[in-house]
Amino acid sequence: MEIKWDDRGLAPAVVINASTGEVLTLAYMNAEALEKTRATGETWFWSRSRKALWHKGATSGNTQRVASIAADCDLDALLVRVIPNGPACHLGTSSCFGAEAGGILTILDDVLESRATKLPDKSYTTTLLRDENLRIKKLGEECAELILALSKENPEGSVNEAADLIFHIGVSLRAKGLKLSDVASVLLARHYSKPSSQP
Repeated sequence: MEIKWDDRGLAPAVVINASTGEVLTLAYMNAEALEKTRATGETWFWSRSRKALWHKGATSGNTQRVASIAADCDLDALLVRVIPNGPACHLGTSSCFGAEAGGILTILDDVLESRATKLPDKSYTTTLLRDENLRIKKLGEECAELILALSKENPEGSVNEAADLIFHIGVSLRAKGLKLSDVASVLLARHYSKPSSQP
């Protein structure tokens, strides 16, 4: 697949976290950067200010392992899914676009982390975090309700019950020091365990 480079020989590359969907940064690639990215499995870009290739994380250690690369419908922009090894932004944040760039799993993980840290009174999440028996009971109940909704072929009920179950899974994981993004990483590793074609 041939990329249509602009008159400077560049194409914008939107970089997202393959596990969470969080938009990490907007960078630029030329043909050589794309070739090095494919060859090394880590992101390389063209720095418009330095007018040179740069290997993301070569200095900071915050490299990005490439999960996939796709071109848009016009073949003049790239979507690069990565597994980041540290923050993408030079300011030390995971994304150059701030908290609003996160996917729903990132947002839910952040909310659950906040609840687990602050344990606000009168919070349902706090109640669950403090009571393991209740967490297990609610997981069973939500799972049963999802199965029932699916067996009755109730589309709206099924997605609502699935959302409830995912929330309770998130709380239960957080109580054990784990995150939904950890689950997403496992799914991602399974998905990309076989080589896939890239533009």
